[in-house]
Amino acid sequence: MKYFGAHVSAAGGVENAPRNAAAIGATALALFTKNQRQWSAPALTPAQIDAFRKACAETGYAPEQILPHDTYLINLGHPEEEGLEKSRRAFEEEMARCQALGLDRLNFHPGSHLRKISEEESLDRIAASINRALERTRGVTAVIENTAGQGSNLGYSLGQLAYLIDRVEDKSRVGVCIDTCHAFAAGYDLSSPTACDRFFEEFDRIVGFRYLRGMHLNDALKPCGSRVDRHAPLGDGAIGWECFRYIARDSRFDGIPLILETPDESRWPAEIAALKAFVAEK
Repeated sequence: MKYFGAHVSAAGGVENAPRNAAAIGATALALFTKNQRQWSAPALTPAQIDAFRKACAETGYAPEQILPHDTYLINLGHPEEEGLEKSRRAFEEEMARCQALGLDRLNFHPGSHLRKISEEESLDRIAASINRALERTRGVTAVIENTAGQGSNLGYSLGQLAYLIDRVEDKSRVGVCIDTCHAFAAGYDLSSPTACDRFFEEFDRIVGFRYLRGMHLNDALKPCGSRVDRHAPLGDGAIGWECFRYIARDSRFDGIPLILETPDESRWPAEIAALKAFVAEK
């Protein structure tokens, strides 16, 4: 079963996210469980938790169809102790919010060295941050998203994702989310079925499909290897439709949230419908 959706708004309450996803024909969704521009938020109340769970039940979304995302402020590889501790506390709060809502995964960008420490030292800090969060929470998988490698951001190579997984103590609660735009910007060609074969074979060899917990389906505004993170609507960018047809028709991508973060929200219903049509071509 393919689960296609988008990162929808939770404005007015987390319970609105499932309803917003259902309105665009989505069978998956992503959301922020709090304001992504703020470090912390009041704890979820029993009423908010109950409203979210009821909305999911009414609209037919199970935890395996939902990919919450943490705030972009968090940097688990921060080179300075104060910033690192602040990020770790915020990440643990985000994991706890997912746990309270009955969600089983949290998607996050791994972190940045800010050109103040080496990549390896920053990666080690990220792995230690994940381990601490897993020790302090229950039932939620930490899902590491690959990055475009823009600036000092880490996680842009499959090797770096594998490096982090290798250093996470509880392998049952770590996974990855592959963003197609980010992979393409980092230098992994996805513009043809042959290129997709090559990338996902490399992904399985270095990381492993057993760790794939979600994907972000985005076309890329900039060329392969640009290291620039700029999303484009499906089919309008340098990747093109064939990558998304490939994913839709391949059973290795069944049973996980496949999430649009394309820039024109008005096109999400059509993009989701196109992805569903690709599945029907099999």
